[in-house]
Amino acid sequence: MSTTPAPSRPADPPAPSPSRPGPLGRLGVWVTDHGKVVGLVWLLAVIGLGAFAPQVEHNLSGAGWQDSGSESVAARELAQDHFGGNASSAIQVVVRSTDGPVTEGEGREVLAEVTRLLEAEPRIADVVAPTPGATLSEDGSTAIVLAGAGADTNEMVRVATDLKGELGDLSTETVQVNPTGSSLLWSDFNEANLDAMLKSELMSWPVTLAILVLAFGALVAAGLPLLLTLAGLVASAGSLVLINALVPVSIWAFNFAMMFALALGIDYALFLVVRYRAARAARRGAATQAPGALDERAGRQQAIAETMDTAGKAVLLSGLTVLISLSAVMLVPSPAFRSMAGGIMLSVVFVLAATLTLLPLVLFKLDDRINRLALPWARSAGHGSPRFAAWGEWLWKRPIAWGVGSLLVLLALAAPVLGLTTAMPSIKVLPEDASARIGYDVVQDAFGDGAPGTLQVVTEAGDGDAAYDVLAQDSGIAGVMPPMPAADDSGLVMLQAVPTVDPSDPALSDTVDRIRGDLPASALVGGAPVENLDLKTQLDESTPLVIGVVLVLGFLLLLVALQAPLISLLGTLASLLSTAAAFGVARLIFQEGYGADLLGFESQGFLDAWAPVFFFAMIFAIAMDYTVFLLASAKEHYERTGDPKQAMVGSLAHSGRVIFAAGAVMVAVFFTFALSGPIPPKEMGVVLGLAVLLDAFLVRLVLLPVMLRLTGRAAWYCPTWLRRVLPNITFAHD
Repeated sequence: MSTTPAPSRPADPPAPSPSRPGPLGRLGVWVTDHGKVVGLVWLLAVIGLGAFAPQVEHNLSGAGWQDSGSESVAARELAQDHFGGNASSAIQVVVRSTDGPVTEGEGREVLAEVTRLLEAEPRIADVVAPTPGATLSEDGSTAIVLAGAGADTNEMVRVATDLKGELGDLSTETVQVNPTGSSLLWSDFNEANLDAMLKSELMSWPVTLAILVLAFGALVAAGLPLLLTLAGLVASAGSLVLINALVPVSIWAFNFAMMFALALGIDYALFLVVRYRAARAARRGAATQAPGALDERAGRQQAIAETMDTAGKAVLLSGLTVLISLSAVMLVPSPAFRSMAGGIMLSVVFVLAATLTLLPLVLFKLDDRINRLALPWARSAGHGSPRFAAWGEWLWKRPIAWGVGSLLVLLALAAPVLGLTTAMPSIKVLPEDASARIGYDVVQDAFGDGAPGTLQVVTEAGDGDAAYDVLAQDSGIAGVMPPMPAADDSGLVMLQAVPTVDPSDPALSDTVDRIRGDLPASALVGGAPVENLDLKTQLDESTPLVIGVVLVLGFLLLLVALQAPLISLLGTLASLLSTAAAFGVARLIFQEGYGADLLGFESQGFLDAWAPVFFFAMIFAIAMDYTVFLLASAKEHYERTGDPKQAMVGSLAHSGRVIFAAGAVMVAVFFTFALSGPIPPKEMGVVLGLAVLLDAFLVRLVLLPVMLRLTGRAAWYCPTWLRRVLPNITFAHD
């Protein structure tokens, strides 16, 4: 292992003489030579796609949380096609009277108005009046009007959004009207989630701007990431609206896209702006020693080329890593998951395109003006940070102490993950005053704990009686309706069974498994709670596959970029530590309820089932983002010097400040989601915020540099046979 001494503050590399730039460098030069064309293309893209962006919240829905190939989805489709829309996505309007039977007096008038309103909506199929013994309570105080689903699940969420206000307005002093059901649940959740997103954005933007000003040291430079983010976000939002016209897109696709556009836009802009400033400063120094060597325009173009060949290459590889990580989520056969992953990937593509084309053009045009309105103590020049150089020297001298210490902290935080349990979201994800939750509670009070989660069994008419006997004799079923023939000549019948337990009770899973095994072969078991159970099963099966694919693809991309098998493997595996630690803390908060009062939520007793697979892909994408920045800088220094110490200390000096600032921004953005809104955004904020906090500040700025220190030259060794196979990628511009 080399112990070649290194200066405590690595000096900025000398200005390279003009040389033929690499592919990204040539792209940067082309952008500066064709600035009007590039600017016009981006202007047209932002204006053209931006015209559709305001429609994003209205057009996108929250449905699609299903296993598309499951038995329950097949049952829902049959119910919708052959039983007047009496499917899991149907709207249930709960009408309750506090002054006598709901079918008399004022209650009867309200029921008539509810029926009239529902029948006037063309997207609703059959409207079924309250039926004694089924949808009319024994005491006569509560009735349910069923509005059949006449459209797909995404459109029924929009129907719920359009009607719930008018239905609620029908309430009087003695009669309460509350629509509920899965479509209303998603409608109310989207509304609560949108409010949470807006509050979080209002809280995070001032913090983000403050961190950027401190990181860049100048107001103009700090505004560049926001410009980049805005361009990428507007373009991706408009694109999602257009895509939604062809394929249903979840509103969560936009929510996550907005966060990633902000986070990655800041990351990438930081890396390029810092590198451009250093390149310009170095070239000015060279011009002072050799006047007339380059004219001003050529000097700026050379700085852009150097920036793109070094920082731009790292950004491109980072973006590809993010895209590859998220693409693995497409393996989950759920429209919601695929549209969310697709939405984030789309935003990454736009931000990456803006970083590699629009940002170089803006830097070229502004040049020294990016340092306008600088803070008194800020130094615009200089690529390296003396503080992070000193930190690198400290780690080099004491690698064991810092490495073992950080590892023990991560393992201690990760330990609770062994007891983590997951389930699909319960009604508790909604605010207590949400219509769907109020209606849910009223139904439970009037019809029993399992009534909001009625099971639907669709079978052939000849098997109807046998299916009825199975359901009636099962201990997990409180009551079952006789077979109801289809509205057409399909030869099908439907049976509706009320479980004995709440739809989110784990015991319901045992009941569903049992009756599926006992029912006739032609029977399909469905209903909203069964769709959740089937999705949970699919997620449990898909999660190991997604994690494995993400790790393998991430490692392969690092291997191609760095051509160093050992450090590529260590950098990939290190991401698992911060991920496990974040989920370990999430278990204590959301499953055990520690800090629930502080964060303002009611614990469900589990973590939402979609969190492990989706959050892992997101966390890994962000972690590899930082890994690429750090190791690309280390590789650049190693290519220049061949010295492991220069590689480790230099990488911290030249990328540590960017990782620190970008990590601080991401933590601020994510943690704001933990302070407002329903449980899922809180889970997202806590898990992602903790993961970024631990990964950026403990793994990438402590543990990974220690790994570089302990592995020395072996970190960068590549067998000859492997080097022949891999493409030749370097990070040193000169």
